[in-house]
Amino acid sequence: MAHNLEQILVLITADKKLDRDRGLGELNRKINNAEPHEMQAVETALTRFLQDSTASWETHQGALLAAKLVLGSNLSSDHFAAELRIHALHQLNNNEARVRLAAGELLGALCKRCGPEVYESSKDIILEGVRCNLERAPLNEASLEEQNQVHALTEKLARSQKDEGGASAEQIFHDTAGWKNLETWMRCLQSVIEGCGQYFLPHVTQDLLDLVFQALTHTNRFVRETGYYVCGTLVSCSTMEGAEDHMESDDGIMTDDNEILQHGEQFARHLAEGLADNWSQVRLAASVATRKFLLALPDGEARERFNAILLPRMCLNRYYVAEGVRIYSQETWRAVTGTQGKRMVEEYICDVVQYYVAQTEADNHAVREAACACIAELGSKIDSDVVRPYVNVLLKALLVCFKDDSWPVRDAACIACGNFVLCFPDEARPSMEALYPLFFANLADFIPSVRQGSAVALANVAKAYGDEAIANLFSKIQEGIAGLENQPNTTEKYSEFDSMPAQFGVVKRLRDNDMELHSDKQMYSCGSLAPKMGRGSKGGCMDHQFKKPSEPWEFCDGCVQLLAELSSQQDLAAQVATILPVVANATRKQHYAQYVVLLETVCKSLPVIAKNIGKRHFKPNLENFFDAIFHALSCDNALCSSAASLCLLELGQFLGPNILKGRVENYNPSYVDKLLANQCAAPY
Repeated sequence: MAHNLEQILVLITADKKLDRDRGLGELNRKINNAEPHEMQAVETALTRFLQDSTASWETHQGALLAAKLVLGSNLSSDHFAAELRIHALHQLNNNEARVRLAAGELLGALCKRCGPEVYESSKDIILEGVRCNLERAPLNEASLEEQNQVHALTEKLARSQKDEGGASAEQIFHDTAGWKNLETWMRCLQSVIEGCGQYFLPHVTQDLLDLVFQALTHTNRFVRETGYYVCGTLVSCSTMEGAEDHMESDDGIMTDDNEILQHGEQFARHLAEGLADNWSQVRLAASVATRKFLLALPDGEARERFNAILLPRMCLNRYYVAEGVRIYSQETWRAVTGTQGKRMVEEYICDVVQYYVAQTEADNHAVREAACACIAELGSKIDSDVVRPYVNVLLKALLVCFKDDSWPVRDAACIACGNFVLCFPDEARPSMEALYPLFFANLADFIPSVRQGSAVALANVAKAYGDEAIANLFSKIQEGIAGLENQPNTTEKYSEFDSMPAQFGVVKRLRDNDMELHSDKQMYSCGSLAPKMGRGSKGGCMDHQFKKPSEPWEFCDGCVQLLAELSSQQDLAAQVATILPVVANATRKQHYAQYVVLLETVCKSLPVIAKNIGKRHFKPNLENFFDAIFHALSCDNALCSSAASLCLLELGQFLGPNILKGRVENYNPSYVDKLLANQCAAPY
């Protein structure tokens, strides 16, 4: 090691992160075989780096991380450990956040090596660091550079706030910008708790919890996120040894006299707030802490104290739009409830319904969407007698969401309403007068998935109400398909939109590249919900409030999808067959630019309809669609061409390839070569 020591130390203090990481790796590999005099040389060098106040932050960070490795090897001297505590506390006030984080990790390593005495000797400094940074220092006390940065950011945030009526620039700044040293002081506290483990429990006092809980209600989301991770660490240290990961173990549970359990109501209340936070990162941190808290409780009886407040929030997060939160919450739900999830929801149905309804009014559109999905789940999975007393309340909430500005919320509400109508037809009947126009509006929506969702929901309406609904639906289908006659030749009347194909599903406006539209305007963070979460606000990178007037071809497209859904009801086969000639006639109208989208929908729907209504009803209408299918097959639009190819293959399997070939040959012999070529190109 002596031969490489100087080179390793150079790498550890290098300017480039890759070099520092490589140096730490080399040190970690070599350190276990080091001689005592070599360890002393390393300790001396690291101490020298930390004492040098003129050294770069890269040098200080590398030295702190290297010192952490040395402590972990158990070969370091007590004198070195004592010096490191002083240097770590000093570096907690460094201007560079990465140095402060490394200093906190080093203190945690010291606690692990030397015990809780390190925390006891540093307690006042750490807690005072958290306490003093809970509020921002006035700008006149900040550095000139920081003042300039803050003013520049708040000026950008302030623009257009008055016109849009959104949050003030100061509110957005406080919620999104870093909060001086508070986050790193909290991380330091977390590292110390992890290092002390069970030995930290005697230090869990109401004063400490009040300080941590104050961070959980802080205006800055980074502080709240770190605060919840601290809570999770507190819970972990309160369990028996070896219980860090007890998802599948009965070990590592709290005892009745546990300090954390004694403050369980406070923990549960703050965890519930975190599980409903507007920021996904905070919600995930709270989910981590909640899992540790619930799985560490002694038994199911202990959990019952907290189920009413935590269960509804955990349940809703299983449908949250952020994938990390959604997947983690689903895993937590399985770990906590096992096979009793349905029974527990039924047991706490009043609390669940109350929370779901409240979340349909949330400012965050993602929360409203998740709430609608959860309400749909109540209708389809929970015992109907348990849900029935709350149907009117739930339908009322869904009706409000059905008119939401955000199309994902409208889509989720539409599907949920369809589920409730099917499961509770009598209770939903008084709402049908208001629901029908909303269903049909979604059926003509410019978003394809919204049209599909409406078709599914209306099919459920037909199942629930039978003839009285079916007559209305078939009348609307005929009206929508016939309305294609009114489709303008082009979409140029919507002159504000680019005529080029949409990229990534986003319609491009003609002036999108106009510099005047993108200069000196309000900025939005891709992770920020502030400008996009209001129900009436506009803007943001996930703005779903864009709407354009529905066109006749979109309504026709929705009607074709509805016809395919209705064909699954065997007693409607004859009625569906009577509409097929009208659909075939609509495919011949190709005077508008988006006709390929309608052709794609028809090609996807035909095999479904054919299998549902049977050969007897479908075969008389087969030839009517040949021109449309083979036109789509040779279309330049890849989605349309692919749909036509699959359509022919599925029809061949359903009718028999030779029968289909014979019908094609009788209709137009020139189509046979295309049919055979398509069969040869098929992947199966």
